[in-house]
Amino acid sequence: MYPLKFHPILKERLWGGTKLAEKLNKPITSDITGESWELSGVKEDVSRVANGDLKGTSLNELIDQWGERLLGRSVMERFGSEFPILIKFIDAKQDLSIQLHPHDELARSRHNSFGKTEMWYIMDADEDANLIVGFNQPMTREKYVRSLEDRTLLDYMNYERVKPGDTFFINTGKIHAIGAGVLLAEIQQTSDITYRVYDFDRRDKEGKLRELHTDLALDAIDFEKKDDFVVTYERKQDVVNPMVDCPYFKTQFLNLQKDLVRDTQSRDSFTIFMCVHGEAVIANENGSASLKKGETVLLPASSARIEIRTSGCELLEVTV
Repeated sequence: MYPLKFHPILKERLWGGTKLAEKLNKPITSDITGESWELSGVKEDVSRVANGDLKGTSLNELIDQWGERLLGRSVMERFGSEFPILIKFIDAKQDLSIQLHPHDELARSRHNSFGKTEMWYIMDADEDANLIVGFNQPMTREKYVRSLEDRTLLDYMNYERVKPGDTFFINTGKIHAIGAGVLLAEIQQTSDITYRVYDFDRRDKEGKLRELHTDLALDAIDFEKKDDFVVTYERKQDVVNPMVDCPYFKTQFLNLQKDLVRDTQSRDSFTIFMCVHGEAVIANENGSASLKKGETVLLPASSARIEIRTSGCELLEVTV
């Protein structure tokens, strides 16, 4: 199997904008496009190949045909034939709702789904743009419920000013929101389960307030104040810089000014590259694919050697 690119699945959102087209050259058709799903096995939103002989083939069909040669034996032992992560680019023209995601056990019992652990890599940010991540003081269930009742929740939120290159790891249960003016790359478990707890009293295009999940969220929130979300990593040139290593995915940062060869013969996982700056050609034994800023490529676990040809690019390398 050669390096595979997929058609983006574009999602309109109440808070979306036009940066996915302006910054990442996505073929959006509205000025409220909030998400580009780059690689998805989510039911009803399964990615399809955009290049080569397998063009038009769905990700699930590839898994059925190639199995562990695509995913990796250990990946299939853990996750079966379900693609375990979801790759996105997100453009927030307005603030997203304040939300959180359940852990695996709770998501499985309530929704027959994985939980949603995720990470964000900031690609572009307006001046003074920020994120909400966690609480700014110790919280209790009682204090949280009272803040919803008296509409003071925002007073307890922790705001983080952001700039390109900043990276955040969002555990399940951590309350969070992407702020207006932020364009980011997101890597997450395959799950679309979100508990929305506050939405700034916004109304949808039909004039209705969006649904909140106050009761569901109560048993899922981590009320502790934890400063565990900022990812500290190096940006050394032409080497592999570790970023995140969690049970669901591993991400490394590549800041390349010349070609690099990755020996993946013993890697029992597929490999994903997200291009966040510049351009490259990604090749394995069976072919190659060009990769520009805002594009994503998937290489099968059977790849023994991956060659990155470039004169300048920044990549997120993702494995399981």
